[in-house]
Amino acid sequence: MNLKNIGIIIRREYLNRVKKKSFLITTFVVPILMAALCLVPMLLMMTSKEKVKTIGVVDRSEIVLPYLEDTDTIDYTDCSGADPEALKATMAESGLDAVLVISALTADNLVTADLTSKKPLGMEMVSSINRRVNDALEDYRIQSYNIEGLSEILASVRPDIKLMSYTMDDEGKETVSETGVYAILSMILGLVLFLFITLFGGMVMSAVIEEKASRVVEVLVSSVKATELMFGKIIGIALVALTQFVLWIVLTGAIVAVGSSFMGKDLLASMGDNPTEMVQGMGVDASAVTAVAGAEPDELGVVLTTLGSLPIGKFILIFIVYFIFGYMLYASLFAAIGSAVENEGDTQQLQLPVTIPLMIGYFIAIYAFNAPDSSIAFWGSMIPFTSPIVMLARTPFGVPGWEYAVSIALLVATFALCAWLSAKIYKVGILMFGKKSTWKDLWKWLKQK
Repeated sequence: MNLKNIGIIIRREYLNRVKKKSFLITTFVVPILMAALCLVPMLLMMTSKEKVKTIGVVDRSEIVLPYLEDTDTIDYTDCSGADPEALKATMAESGLDAVLVISALTADNLVTADLTSKKPLGMEMVSSINRRVNDALEDYRIQSYNIEGLSEILASVRPDIKLMSYTMDDEGKETVSETGVYAILSMILGLVLFLFITLFGGMVMSAVIEEKASRVVEVLVSSVKATELMFGKIIGIALVALTQFVLWIVLTGAIVAVGSSFMGKDLLASMGDNPTEMVQGMGVDASAVTAVAGAEPDELGVVLTTLGSLPIGKFILIFIVYFIFGYMLYASLFAAIGSAVENEGDTQQLQLPVTIPLMIGYFIAIYAFNAPDSSIAFWGSMIPFTSPIVMLARTPFGVPGWEYAVSIALLVATFALCAWLSAKIYKVGILMFGKKSTWKDLWKWLKQK
């Protein structure tokens, strides 16, 4: 192959695609959408406070009402002397949003609680009311035993242990780690690589079909070899993918940074005196938000510490290596498929065996964050057709260097073999017109010298 010709084709493919309006639109729109995914939850936290609801309480047990203290979103009104049915019928006139009816105590020291409202109440509000009813009944039962200090005894018996997880490096230094952070990161890395290989591999196939359908390829192969055209197209689109990915990261980071700087003060103000509830709204079970000097790291602090201790440079390097060779492997297969058909409607039969290993790799990656050292995760990260996705998912949990070496070596060797086979199919199929190719045809083309 002539490297100069391949370089010309790479340059042509790269410049033609980065100058397209579709490239420019997706390059600038996607970071906005990705930044929105980060900023919108923060904005919702600042603006999603529920309106105050007035709840009338008919407490026939005479033990629950003292536990129903008003909050920022609930005002309780004692209506114990009223008829519940009449109260429910006149909620609007009485200025009530809901009626809570607590039954009398049974022989087993139990009560029933019924909440009636015109409109369904929020889940958090209903959970809060339910929790207070249970607290009232629990305290009443404890007191009914007439054992002095029983509540203190039970409180001292209940454990509240929070397991702290640490990782130790080769130098014996321990760093706080949070497995949940690794799990989320592994899912994100695996998903991003899956989407990139699928997206840009399909782009190679579409480009080959487009040139073949327009007969432009006949002019191109008169000047360069078909294999040079295939590799130039694959590498050119790979460079487009890397360019777009880098721009997405930079632009998304810039938008999130600017947005956070404007929202930061308002977010802290909205957290008020109880920031823990706001953090819990983000899905983090935090006991405190701010870690104090000398104190055990809090949940949010553990997350931040874990993110800060991650080897970002290593992740970027591993991502680039597996993206390049994983993409090259699948792109060569997609190019062969594109050369064997005349329109995208004919690709389904040939494309299915190529996309199934990608899907299997993604499913293994989802499983891998639960058991990163299991047999299926290990072999999934070694088999070349699944290793790019699975190995990325295992990377946050730590992978021995020899596994990277073996996995990459197998991936490169498989890419070389598939590229050679795909080139043979591409060389013949790119000039075939007027006939729908079958697996039998592909096998014949592979046997040709």
